[in-house]
Amino acid sequence: MGTPSARAPARTRLLDAAEELFYEHGIAATGVDAVLRRAHVAPATLYAHFPGKDHLVAAYLQRRHERWVCTWDAALRRAGEDPLARLLSVFEALEDLQGVQDAGRGCAFLAAAVEVADPRHPAHPWLVADTELLTGRLRSLAVDAGAADPDALAAELLLLYDGALAGRARRALTSAATTPPPVRDLAAAAVARHLPVRPGS
Repeated sequence: MGTPSARAPARTRLLDAAEELFYEHGIAATGVDAVLRRAHVAPATLYAHFPGKDHLVAAYLQRRHERWVCTWDAALRRAGEDPLARLLSVFEALEDLQGVQDAGRGCAFLAAAVEVADPRHPAHPWLVADTELLTGRLRSLAVDAGAADPDALAAELLLLYDGALAGRARRALTSAATTPPPVRDLAAAAVARHLPVRPGS
């Protein structure tokens, strides 16, 4: 990812820089000075928009969460009323998101959760929101599809989702060309095990 454009508003440049650096290097390892240099802003500009680094971390995760919600919502609209397509939309959205933001180092929220352990941290609600969105929506879609055990199906799909992101991180560690695992196919097989057999299917 490149340096944030000098033409963008200062808050946007700060968030662009924070997103790149926090995701590339980790939150604790990224100092405010590095964000300021990448964003080409003065310290006073940062503190005019954010009370401190913790709130910048929260804004970074909020922005990433909102982008993910919009991407998944779009995939659900494309899926229409097909229960199987709606259950698998999370994997379609994950592929769509790769074209919008870097996901080569795994899940930004799980990585941040390791560093943001204090529930009083301003970023903590966004870590909770990410997990609640995934678990709640997957379960709701499983219920709508008629799964015999919606909780089990949602948990299995979440494991595949997390595994897909972890697989990207592993592939990023090697320069060798590797074939991405057929996560959507694995997910479709999981769904098939949980849904009732319909006549003619």
